[in-house]
Amino acid sequence: MDDIKGRSLPETVLLSIRARNARKAKATPRKRVNDTEIVVASYNVHKCIGTDRRFDPERTARVIREISPDVIALQEADNRFGDRAGLLDLARLELETGLVPVPVSGNGKGHGWRGNVLLFKRGTVRDVHQLKLPGLEPRGALVAEIDLDEKRSLRVIAAHLGLLRRSRSEQARVVLDIMSSADERPTLLLGDLNEWRLGNRSALNTLHTTFGPTPPAVPTFPSGLPVLALDRIMGNRHGLVSGVEAHDTPLSRVASDHLPLTAFVHL
Repeated sequence: MDDIKGRSLPETVLLSIRARNARKAKATPRKRVNDTEIVVASYNVHKCIGTDRRFDPERTARVIREISPDVIALQEADNRFGDRAGLLDLARLELETGLVPVPVSGNGKGHGWRGNVLLFKRGTVRDVHQLKLPGLEPRGALVAEIDLDEKRSLRVIAAHLGLLRRSRSEQARVVLDIMSSADERPTLLLGDLNEWRLGNRSALNTLHTTFGPTPPAVPTFPSGLPVLALDRIMGNRHGLVSGVEAHDTPLSRVASDHLPLTAFVHL
């Protein structure tokens, strides 16, 4: 979907319709080639409320099982107000998928940090940082250092950026500040970055110095007819991320207003 760069929203809609028709016509999504490939995903679960307006956490969990990720960043997985309780049955999800949450502190009844939950299937969490992002809305990011095995480690930044362009620009600079003070290990940026513009109009331009050239922007919103590429998976090394695509199934189209975004990581 690099073709949407610099185009108007109506043109983007037409290109998205054509791209979706092409996805329907092609074969099933590419499967994991070997055990060294890691399947990663980002999914805004919309508080487990589907496009049919039903609150259904089990349906959300079924979408996650469809993806079968090794690492997945969830957004809007907690109530935003009140006690901010987590909405998924994480114990059951662990039994069914092997996914466990990166531990966070000060979250009360919540699953994660400001609605961000980072789940991983295998490895050891070496370090976790919970960041408050600037802006009018209560946005945050999780930064986790995960040792996948004795030879491979991965830094994951899971974030949900703001609705205002100015806030997104400030929040992107915070992400760059993290990277400037960190070591050179492979790093992923996963999340709902709330920016559909590409090129010079994008509030995320500054990220390209560390995460560029970025993978193709794949529309994931709204889930029924994806037009806007709000969700992103980026890596700080050439060739680290490949096969970025929307997880577009009958179930995922109704489980949330976003489609999950998936990719393969090569370490």
